[in-house]
Amino acid sequence: MDNAAQRAWTWHKQGLDGSLAGSSAADVLSRAGWARSVGGANPYLTLFARAGIRREQADADVAALRIHELPTARGCTYVLGEADYAWALTLGQGAAEVTLKVLDKLDVDRAEVASLEAQTLQLLQDAKGPLDPKQLKEQLGEAVRNLGEEGKKKGASTTLPTVLGLLQADGRIRRVPVNGRLDQQRYSYTAWGLPPATESGEDARSRLMANYLAWTGGATLKQTQWFTAFTVAQTKAALGAAGAVEHDGLWMLAADVAEAEDFSSPQDEQIQLLAGTDALFLLRRNAADHFAEDDRDRQLLSSKLALQADLPDHPIVDRGRIIGLWQYDPGEERIAHWLFNKASDAVKQRIQDVEAFIREDLGDFRSFSLDSPSSRQKRIDALNAASRE
Repeated sequence: MDNAAQRAWTWHKQGLDGSLAGSSAADVLSRAGWARSVGGANPYLTLFARAGIRREQADADVAALRIHELPTARGCTYVLGEADYAWALTLGQGAAEVTLKVLDKLDVDRAEVASLEAQTLQLLQDAKGPLDPKQLKEQLGEAVRNLGEEGKKKGASTTLPTVLGLLQADGRIRRVPVNGRLDQQRYSYTAWGLPPATESGEDARSRLMANYLAWTGGATLKQTQWFTAFTVAQTKAALGAAGAVEHDGLWMLAADVAEAEDFSSPQDEQIQLLAGTDALFLLRRNAADHFAEDDRDRQLLSSKLALQADLPDHPIVDRGRIIGLWQYDPGEERIAHWLFNKASDAVKQRIQDVEAFIREDLGDFRSFSLDSPSSRQKRIDALNAASRE
C-alpha cells in the first residue's frame, strides 16, 4: 500500500467510513478500540463520529454499566465495553501495585495497607450510595494516614488514593462520575464485586494484542509496545499467540493481510472531526503519518505539525488524511477551524454537524480535565487567523 491507501485502510478498520453506523456504544469500543479518557470529551466524539451516538445515550450506557471507564493498558484509563472489563483490568494491576512501592519508602507497611483496604471496602459495601474521597476520608478517620510533606513530594499525601487504586484495579470497587458524565474528573466510589478474569496474564496480553492489531489494521513492533507496555519477550509471545504475521513492515492479523491486499480506497470524501486523542492517532501515536506529503511542512504558532508526537489541536480528517485543525470556542458557540485547502460542501456540512453536537450535547469540548476556554484561546485565535490567510 502507498501512504494514502494505508491511511484509508486504517480509517476503515477504525469504523470511520460509516461501517459502524447504528452500532451500540459497547460494539463501537470493541471493534474500533477503547476510547482514551483523561477528563476530556474524546469518548463522546468517538461514539458520535462512528455510530451517531449522542451524549444522552452514552451516559445511559455508563449508568447501566454497558460501558465504563477503567484503568487498563499501561495503567491508563479508557472507556470500554462490559465484555472486556475483567480481563482488561488485569492489564492495569501492575501500575496500581507500583504505588505500593512509594508507600514502602514512606514507611507504610503492607499490613497497614491491607487493613485500610478491608475497612474501605466494608464501608462502601455498607454505604447507601457512592462516597467521594472526602467522605471516605472523614468516615475512615485515623485509618487513613497523612503522609506529610514527604508524601506530597512523592505524590502520596495520604494512604487512601493507593488503596482506592488497588481496590479498583481488581474490580472490588469502581469509580462513579459525580454527574454521570465522562468529560469531567470528579468521582465517587461504590462497591462492585466484578467477577475475576478467567484469563491468565499471558492470555490477557494475547487478547489485547489481537484486539490492538484488529483496531489498527497493523502496527510496528515499537507501536505495539508503546500501547501495551509489554516487554520484548511478552510482545513476541503475544504476537505469536494472536497469529500475527509481519507484512510490509507491520505486524498484522493474517485475515487482515488478505483483506488489505484487496482493499480499495474510497473515491468519495468521508469527512470526520475527531479529537486529538482519537484511537485513529493514539493507538499508534502516529499523527504525523496522517499528513499528506504536501502538508507535512505546515505549521501553526511556529510549530511544524508533522514533527509533533501529539496533535496540538483536534484534526479534521478525510479518509485518514488530516486536512485541517479545529477547536471549539464556547464563547462564540462555534468551531474555530483551519483547513489546508478550500472547504468542500461535505467539509462544511460536517463542521456544522459536529458544532451542533457539541453545542447541544456537551456545551464545550475539552481535551483533558484541566482544559478550559481561556487555556485554549491562543490556539483558537491562531486557527482563526490561519483560516483568513
